[in-house]
Amino acid sequence: MNDIKLPSGVVDDWGVLTDGYAPWPLGGMDETGSVASTISFVRSGEHTIIHDPGLVRSRATVLDPLGDRGFAATEVTDVIISHHHPDHTLNIALFENAKTHDVWGIYQNDQWHSRMADGAEVAPGVTLVHTPGHTEQDISTLVRTRDGLVVFTHLWWTDSVPEEDPFAANSDLLHSFRERILGLDPVLIVPGHGAAFEPSSTTPR
Repeated sequence: MNDIKLPSGVVDDWGVLTDGYAPWPLGGMDETGSVASTISFVRSGEHTIIHDPGLVRSRATVLDPLGDRGFAATEVTDVIISHHHPDHTLNIALFENAKTHDVWGIYQNDQWHSRMADGAEVAPGVTLVHTPGHTEQDISTLVRTRDGLVVFTHLWWTDSVPEEDPFAANSDLLHSFRERILGLDPVLIVPGHGAAFEPSSTTPR
């Protein structure tokens, strides 16, 4: 049985601002590689949301496509981070007026509002679900669009690799939550380090 709380309402607009990437196979210690997070945008009512503003080649990589949608960084109201690794958080401060949402709370300036993310609504059509596996603190963001459910998540790096997350804090939980998210029948999954993809029978479980 899947008891994940689905969003109510439908968002006004959404999109991927920049596709992430990561080397695979991974390099070793003392090696340098190019890594970027997939960064996404959601607009719902009075909320303008950025998801996972982490490593990018330059700040223009995220700010230019945001501007193309008609928004400045100062107009972003909310930032959601899937987990606390720097490749997904490094550029939070670009959005100086935004509240930041993670697994434990909501943060702005010197204010820390404690709440658990599981089932929390960020905006109409946008809810959070605790999906530990990659880290114990991972959350996924469920976005109800006109075309169906879209899930932003680090349960997958890309559509195909790695099948086994080499950094997973708990592989059993990761595989379990992959199954639970796929059980929601999303039309698209937006992974941590790759382009959005349509789930299929070949999607790693």
